[in-house]
Amino acid sequence: MSDKIKTVSELQHIRSSARISKKRVVWTNGCYDILHAGHVLYLQRAKECGDILIVGLNSDNSIRATKGQLRPIVPEAERAIVISALACVDHVIIFDQDSPIEIIATLQPDIYAKGGDYTIETINQAERRMVESYGGEIALLPGIAGNSTTAVINKILRAYRDEHQP
Repeated sequence: MSDKIKTVSELQHIRSSARISKKRVVWTNGCYDILHAGHVLYLQRAKECGDILIVGLNSDNSIRATKGQLRPIVPEAERAIVISALACVDHVIIFDQDSPIEIIATLQPDIYAKGGDYTIETINQAERRMVESYGGEIALLPGIAGNSTTAVINKILRAYRDEHQP
């Protein structure tokens, strides 16, 4: 297991140290099921927004609740290892709720980053209000068109189907 995978308590200490040393903490979150170039480029852009990048990773249960029983493809422990292996990612935390709002409220990151497929109106509004309530910044970062886990899964299904038809 990676030493980058943290608990809320560990992240609170990291956040406190960051405040003292005037380092900017960036928070982002997502499923990151079947990691692809769009994910990596997005996380690199998120890291450029500050000094410390914390990635909230949806648990298997929270993904099933939003994306259905067939997801995730890759279990949370494995996704956490893969995400934590990226040089741009400083810390990872797995959360089980639909929203990581409690973690955001606890850590109060300087920057809350979301991908370019979101707008200020389509991000989670409770999370938005939380970030705005303590003076945090919201960064909407551009993504790569057509790069999504669903697109990757569909491409695999098409390729497999075509290859195995008589």
